[in-house]
Amino acid sequence: MSAKFDFEHDEEYPAWRERATGTNVNEQTLLATDYLNHFNEVVMTLEMLADMPELLEEAKAWKPKDYKDHFRDSTIADKELAIEAYDHAPPKFKIPFEQNINKINHLITTSVERLETDLQNGDMNLVRENAQALSQVIQRLMDMCSANIHGSETTMDQADIDNLIGAVPQQSASKQSASGGSQADIDALFD
Repeated sequence: MSAKFDFEHDEEYPAWRERATGTNVNEQTLLATDYLNHFNEVVMTLEMLADMPELLEEAKAWKPKDYKDHFRDSTIADKELAIEAYDHAPPKFKIPFEQNINKINHLITTSVERLETDLQNGDMNLVRENAQALSQVIQRLMDMCSANIHGSETTMDQADIDNLIGAVPQQSASKQSASGGSQADIDALFD
């Protein structure tokens, strides 16, 4: 008796579901939450910049890493399964997951640039406020990725993103033009 699935998947999906049972790979989506660890460290680094500005170089050194590369470099027991199963993840979960990952990668890069400018301007209160606000937006997107991994097929609603981005403290107009960054730059990530 074969299982019925009410979403698109490849013919090997049922076998991959069976292989994923009892592992770190979600048996419905064939995605693994361990990938989100790639973002956790940089978010913590961003949050500490106001108190430890020397961490800026570490934040700047962070680079996006795709799902399979993360697992190739991982030490988790199910890393090979995570790599192989990824190609069989149903599009209804994988596509929104990848969309959210792209938003996170871009937002982290933009956040590091913005916080570097804030640090150069010497306004540690602004660094602290921006780091906290930007980290919250990144974390919210990571929560969406986690939901995708656990069976949600959604991305963050644009209105929610706009509300969260709107909470990021602004530089004065003269500082914005000097740095080249603005709220509009961050908003553009989600258009």
